[in-house]
Amino acid sequence: LALLPRAAGDLRAFVVAHSHMDVGWVYTVQESMHAYAANVYTTVIEELMKGKQRKFIAVEQEFFRLWWDMVATDTQKQQVRQLLQEGRLEFVIGGQVMHDEAVTLIDDQILQLTEGHGFLYETFGFRPQFSWHVDPFGASATTPTLFALAGFNAHLISRIDYDLKADMQKNKKLQFVWQGSPSLSKRQEIFTHVMDQYSYCTPSQLPFSNRSGFFWNGFATFPDPPKDGVYPNMSLPVTEANLHQYAQTMVANIKERAAWFRTGDVLWPWGCDKQFFNASVQYSNMDLLLDYINKHSGDFGVTVQYATVSDYFQALFSRNLTWEVRDSQDFLPYSTEPFQAWTGFYTSRSTLKGIARRASSLLYAGESFFTQYVLKHPEGSICKCKALKQLQSLRWAVSEVQHHDGITGTESPKVKDMYMNNLMYGMLNVKKLMASIIFDINTAKKNGEVYSSVYTKDSGKPGVDQYVVVYNPLAWNITTFVTVSVSSEAVSVYDELGHSVPAQVQSSVESQSTYDLYIVVAINGLSYRKYSIKPLKGKQSAFIGRSIKYKRRDLTHAHQRSRQLFPVVNNCYQIVFDQNTNLMHSITERDTNQTVQFTQEFLEYHVNGDTTKGPISDNYLFAPNASAAPASKAVVLEVMSGALMTEIRQYFYSNVTSQDYIYAVYTRLYSVPEGYDGKLLCHRIEQEYSVGPLELNREAVLRTSTNLNTKQLLYTDNNGYQMQKRPFKAYVNNTVARNYYPMVQTACIEDDTTRLMLLAERAHGVSSQGNGQVEVMLHRRLWNNLQWNVNNNLTLNDSSVVRPVIWLILGTKAATNALYRTSGLALEHRPVVMFGALSGDKPKLPRQLQQNPVHDSPVTVPPNLHLQTLSIPGWKYSSNHAEQVLSIRMGKQKEDDADFSRVLLRIRHLYEVGEDPVLSQPVMLDLKSLLKGLGSVTAVEERSLTGTWDVNTLERWKWKTAEYPGKRYYNSTETSEDYTVTIHPKEIRTFFVYFQVQ
Repeated sequence: LALLPRAAGDLRAFVVAHSHMDVGWVYTVQESMHAYAANVYTTVIEELMKGKQRKFIAVEQEFFRLWWDMVATDTQKQQVRQLLQEGRLEFVIGGQVMHDEAVTLIDDQILQLTEGHGFLYETFGFRPQFSWHVDPFGASATTPTLFALAGFNAHLISRIDYDLKADMQKNKKLQFVWQGSPSLSKRQEIFTHVMDQYSYCTPSQLPFSNRSGFFWNGFATFPDPPKDGVYPNMSLPVTEANLHQYAQTMVANIKERAAWFRTGDVLWPWGCDKQFFNASVQYSNMDLLLDYINKHSGDFGVTVQYATVSDYFQALFSRNLTWEVRDSQDFLPYSTEPFQAWTGFYTSRSTLKGIARRASSLLYAGESFFTQYVLKHPEGSICKCKALKQLQSLRWAVSEVQHHDGITGTESPKVKDMYMNNLMYGMLNVKKLMASIIFDINTAKKNGEVYSSVYTKDSGKPGVDQYVVVYNPLAWNITTFVTVSVSSEAVSVYDELGHSVPAQVQSSVESQSTYDLYIVVAINGLSYRKYSIKPLKGKQSAFIGRSIKYKRRDLTHAHQRSRQLFPVVNNCYQIVFDQNTNLMHSITERDTNQTVQFTQEFLEYHVNGDTTKGPISDNYLFAPNASAAPASKAVVLEVMSGALMTEIRQYFYSNVTSQDYIYAVYTRLYSVPEGYDGKLLCHRIEQEYSVGPLELNREAVLRTSTNLNTKQLLYTDNNGYQMQKRPFKAYVNNTVARNYYPMVQTACIEDDTTRLMLLAERAHGVSSQGNGQVEVMLHRRLWNNLQWNVNNNLTLNDSSVVRPVIWLILGTKAATNALYRTSGLALEHRPVVMFGALSGDKPKLPRQLQQNPVHDSPVTVPPNLHLQTLSIPGWKYSSNHAEQVLSIRMGKQKEDDADFSRVLLRIRHLYEVGEDPVLSQPVMLDLKSLLKGLGSVTAVEERSLTGTWDVNTLERWKWKTAEYPGKRYYNSTETSEDYTVTIHPKEIRTFFVYFQVQ
């Protein structure tokens, strides 16, 4: 029956006008604004005002906000408000960018969405309810959950595997209800539409002309718009002579698409990258075409209308069909052709990926630090408005780089520099803010120089006589090490009370003239401690790490020599090295006495860059032309051992006589002194790598081989939120590349008894190419002659040295379960270290610090919860929707200062249902008592994920499914009146909290 032709006029095409505006890709944001982006909004608004039937969707808020703040006139602003009210201009997604889904962290996805939504709600009272994820390279299962939590009614994606899409198209399965989270399942499911093979761009081929169709404004030119307004490739204008043929072309495409879907509602995207910069010529041509088709709809069997995404989904929803349910499986990796696996970008521009994550983590720390300052020091001297601007600069930069050509590494070098500069500028602002808050609280004489550094070893003045302030941004007590550069081995470390603090000093990895000082810090949640580093006078000194160097070993002859094994031990592990090869040999987990054979080696995939010779690797694609080859023939081993830590330094040389190493691994095993809680510290094997500069067209991997019988099954995370099962799949072509997956924070392999977890502080491609193996791609350096790549400078000739860190945890499933979530966050949010110089012999410590050196933790959550957000957003909107809408209609939005009384709080449950007998339990929290260290709570409002909905009034559409044909709408969560909330597995709960003014 389904194959019979539909009754005439039964097909309805929803023509959705849009411009896909990359927030950086080939051109910087500034270049794009100048060349076309500002003109999109200026001309679209003008044209929408001219024709009541015309509509348009606006997506990326970064461009819209720049236009609104810097270009739009008062008249244009009034017109935007009117068009939104009429439903003819619609914001979809509403985030700052269209975020990448493969290599971004859930925290940063939420940040960029919240950043855009806050602006839209404050300015227009508008709340986006539909997604338009048309361009990210593959789809994560975290995204549908995120958009459901934000109050969306439907989700839209496009880029999924070419063979899977063809199959779904043929079987009319491109639309389904997606339950992205196994634990939240139907409570946060969302209807999902996958675009057909034409994706988001209008097919431009005209059978009756050799000119293109539907792109009447042509293509944007850079750096300047053409003086005469004539753009390249302007499509054939619609005239009386070709009107009928144009209409036939459009109708034929509508009918072709209709056959792939279950209803006669056809989504017809009109636009593409950088379109509608001259909206006048666009709409005037399309008006003629739509009118003509509708006049002859009886003959064509089609009606057409301008539409928003909301119009389309509303039509679909009102048909009340029953939809299939998709479980929590994602759509990664993504291939466009047999030899085009988009798995290279999981690693491209590793330095940018690392800085983006460090910036995100610094922002997290800065937000809670500032929030505490505002709440606890109302009399403080820091200008709150300036402080908020400092935080906003980093919110903006971290949001911007989440774009699907940002953190992915798929941008041109100048755009990479733009992201880097914006991130560095924002980080500097937040470091300055944190340093000035410490000064202000400690009412210090302003002569001590404070300059702050986050995780870099080179920012303290390597002299002695300095102090460091260390802030723990997590809502748990932590014990860890921080590293400071010093100029001498003879140093001691003291806390605020003058007590000696355990530390270890040893020659630096980085430089001949300095030393690395490792200080044991035990810090309560959301608190800071101050440590003084002084030249040695008394007997108390830091432990000194002593070095043993093993001579360079030629790996090619290793098998001819007998093994010479030696162990490195702490309370949790024994790691055995083989002096014969200078490589790791095995690891014993001491709790269970389980020994795992364990070797690591660097390999390189040699890849092709010449399109005449076969498939190429580039920023996006990974196309290895053979198995990975060993990258070094000789290894030097040095062991630095001390009372607190043993550091094993391995240097890998391309041959026995090479002067310089290309690879190094620094493996650190920690021993925790008596009286410190060292559970997390003891159980992690920390590895820092140095990789590069690589030769051209090489992709560097670290392969770890074990004797675990893993059957080549790998697990990797989606965005640091949930785990995905990755069985090895054999393909006719490109099997190696198609079995690469993104590791954003976590990957693991296991057998029946033992699991090896890897935790990362930046995204990497990861794969299991053999039983018991896991390999991590650490770096890529490529060049190719594909004309399109060369023209756009997308060739990834990255000659940098990268320094990623990975923590390894080995143990039983039960033991690793209890450790990996907290450990992953401890790696993500390492303490923030700020430096200051000591003046005079005896620094007078501020009164407050002397009396109460170890501050009580202001907020502590149990280990299965994470305090995901504690910030003061500064939004001026009313949280009562009717009031907010009214004040906008009356033109009464506050022009005054930001609102510092509203605190944004998010709490996330870290575990899945049934993952752990204890940690997977729901947690009951009394928010009033949880937050009493910050002040007296007077009111709590539970909100949607991005804060714009009161959860009690949020009713999302309920799409019918076979398992749940019930009521049409549903509510999100239960909240109680008395400040107690129960947080269930995998929930992310968002609150506005108000405190009594001191």
